[in-house]
Amino acid sequence: MARARKEKAPPTAVALDALEMAINQYLDWLATHNFSPDTVESRRDYLRYFHDWCRERGLESPTEITRPILERYQRWLFHYRKANGQPLGFRTQNTRLTALKGLFQWLTRHNYLLHNPASELVLPRIEHRLPKYVLTASEAEQVLQQPDTGNPEGLRDRAILETFYSTAMRRMELARLKVYDSDIERGTVTIRQGKGKRDRTIPIGERALAWIGKYTAEARTELATGADDGTLFLNDMGEPYERRQLTALVRRYLIASDIGKVGGCHLFRHTVATLMLENGADIRVIQQMLGHVKITTTEIYTHVAINLLKQVYSATHPAAHLKRAEAETELLATVDAEAEAELLATLDAEAAEEDVE
Repeated sequence: MARARKEKAPPTAVALDALEMAINQYLDWLATHNFSPDTVESRRDYLRYFHDWCRERGLESPTEITRPILERYQRWLFHYRKANGQPLGFRTQNTRLTALKGLFQWLTRHNYLLHNPASELVLPRIEHRLPKYVLTASEAEQVLQQPDTGNPEGLRDRAILETFYSTAMRRMELARLKVYDSDIERGTVTIRQGKGKRDRTIPIGERALAWIGKYTAEARTELATGADDGTLFLNDMGEPYERRQLTALVRRYLIASDIGKVGGCHLFRHTVATLMLENGADIRVIQQMLGHVKITTTEIYTHVAINLLKQVYSATHPAAHLKRAEAETELLATVDAEAEAELLATLDAEAAEEDVE
């Protein structure tokens, strides 16, 4: 007679320690106070790293965390090596520690702690570097030519690349675009709930609009499956793109173009900013287009009229028209070198944040 098999007991759930519960409460507070989902998720990741580090050392409560412990964690971040043997960049270290400062400030402010152990934690200084790679206008055109537009996927990819190059929008801004967000008559596209939950309307070139129109008419219906929420660009599964999927898509065509430069979606933001600066665009206009509203040197110029933005865009962006015109305008001004460096440093910071995510 066969012996009855003994069923395995279900795995025991790991009880949350006090530190993890505090982290969850903090994240809930961020969400209920209308912080963007991207901010909440990135903070969740950064704080999870810290919680794992604490658990390995038997630290389970916020009350056990002292300034020396936080400084020890900071040293650990400095000496940590990734799978490829490279250290964490100082910007990455700074970002992870900033999340910790936010957590302990919240715990102190809400009387979970009597003293904030992170209040005097000195964050690592961040280098202001110029972008490693920037495409020339001819290199950008070479990348745009790579998709095979004879099939729905290639047609979609060409429209995506054209949109990145034409607008310099962030990858999640592109991923969230809806079919109705582009205005062909006005030559604009509206970005809804961009970084910082801010809406903005920016110019988009005729060529990019033409490719979006062709993709929408000929390819999108073939990619859409099931419920359609109106998202403009759909992946091979008929779903909205995730960040890493867009990065992989751009990287694939960069490699295929054989121009010897690597990068992801953010490379187009660097490229557009650089090309427009080289063609004489005012730094304030570019910052409005990119959606930068907290650059110290130009804070008072954050509200630039869309008509002025469109005029400068048409005169300075290589892909603003179906056929490149010899556009010149009296609006072109001398670029302030300090403001230009600030812009490029901000773009580099954004790129580093994307690498961390």
